[in-house]
Amino acid sequence: MATLEALNTQVMGISGDSMDTVKRFAAEFEITYPLVSDPEGAIKKLYSGKRINYLIDKSGTIRLIVRGVPDNRLIIDKIKALGLD
Repeated sequence: MATLEALNTQVMGISGDSMDTVKRFAAEFEITYPLVSDPEGAIKKLYSGKRINYLIDKSGTIRLIVRGVPDNRLIIDKIKALGLD
């Protein structure tokens, strides 16, 4: 996580669970990045209902889509290649 933050990158998690559940999850796993509760699925409808990771630049352009659990090295390399750091 520190490597991504050093690249001027913001990590965010979005969950369909309630905010109480999200807070317990964050506490249990000591998550320090922002987590958003989306119980109505509004954000999920904008992107996808599956586990997908997006690299979105500051202008809102999606630069990379990774299905499943991403390889952090892939994301870091893409950030550097795009000059987003």
